[in-house]
Amino acid sequence: MTRVWQWNRPVTVREVLEDLQQERSIAYTTVMTVMDNLHQKGWVRREAEGRAYRYTAVSTRAAYSAALMNEAWSTSDNPAAALVAFFGMMSAEQREALRDAVRVVQYDGESAADTPAEAPAEPPSVPSGEPSGEPSAEPSAPPEAEGRSAEHPRPPGR
Repeated sequence: MTRVWQWNRPVTVREVLEDLQQERSIAYTTVMTVMDNLHQKGWVRREAEGRAYRYTAVSTRAAYSAALMNEAWSTSDNPAAALVAFFGMMSAEQREALRDAVRVVQYDGESAADTPAEAPAEPPSVPSGEPSGEPSAEPSAPPEAEGRSAEHPRPPGR
């Protein structure tokens, strides 16, 4: 998934294989099996191109990370304490990114509530270089597949 997310374009098994082979020896069939498993689980879409497939991520790495954080937080017996502990682990830069994200969410909430007098002229920029408006959550199967919700993701390989 890392390559598919990084490249942010449709990829073939051969492209992933050639990139992985720069780091280690790996068989074409291994990469093909992993890509097929990711497709079966709903992580990637594929389109036939000649005798091969091109695979595209269903959603972003950021959305997947957000779903994991939401799952961890929502399953805690003390969500407030879990958040305090999590915030305590953050660097100053991460806390600033969090403040920016809260401002984005607050702006979106004000816009949705039709309160233009209180909303800033322009929305704040989205932190951490991730483009806004990307598809959501990266669970083992997307919410539309198997009736699973984004609140309960399973990372690949688990």
